[in-house]
Formats: sequence, structure tokens, C-alpha cells
Amino acid sequence: MSGGCLLVGALALTASHGFALEWTHSVQRTSWREQWRVADSALVLESAAVRSSGAGMEPGDGAVLRGGWWVWPVGRPVPEVVLAASGTTGAGWRLCVDAGCVSLGATAGAPVHLAPCAQ
Repeated sequence: MSGGCLLVGALALTASHGFALEWTHSVQRTSWREQWRVADSALVLESAAVRSSGAGMEPGDGAVLRGGWWVWPVGRPVPEVVLAASGTTGAGWRLCVDAGCVSLGATAGAPVHLAPCAQ
């Protein structure tokens, strides 16, 4: 079951419309967003957006300013995404799928792995 199923640790979530990751940069205190798509054996980063630029937060190639956000296409597939859970970034990550949003990694703990569900 893939192409719309996202594993978040040991939890399988429906992500037929993809998923979004949002967080606040720990140093710059600037918002960052990414739109992802679940493919058969990969997660595909479709686009990224940043509220303002700063150290390690430069907009990517082809970025356009849209509604106060620098938005750019990416299209890069990866087998998984690993979110470090240091507990020092404030809020961690916000993951949004079809059914709603959850917070991840706000407190110190093991890294959170995101991957397509096994076929």
C-alpha cells in the first residue's frame, strides 16, 4: 500500500494528496514549509517555501515571492526523511496529511522517520 500511504515512525497515515512539513528555523526564527508527494518507493519534495532568507535559509533556484513567502519548485525524490528530535527548537515540526495535522519532535527523543509504506 503505497502512493498515498506515509509511515511516520510505526504509524501509517493516508496522504493521498501528499503531505506538508512546516517548522520554524531554530536560529533565524523564520517559518519554512515543504510540500511532499508519496511515490511508490520514495518521497518527492515538490516545493519549498521560506518566509525570509537568512543563514542556511536562502530561497532556491526559480524562487518567486508569493504572499510574503519565497516559493520554489524542487522535484527531488528521497527514500526517507529523518527529523531530528532535539527538543531545543521550540515547536518541532508540523506534519499535515489528509486527516489533519500533528506535531513531531517538539521534545527530545529518537529521530522521527518518514517513508512510503511498504508495497
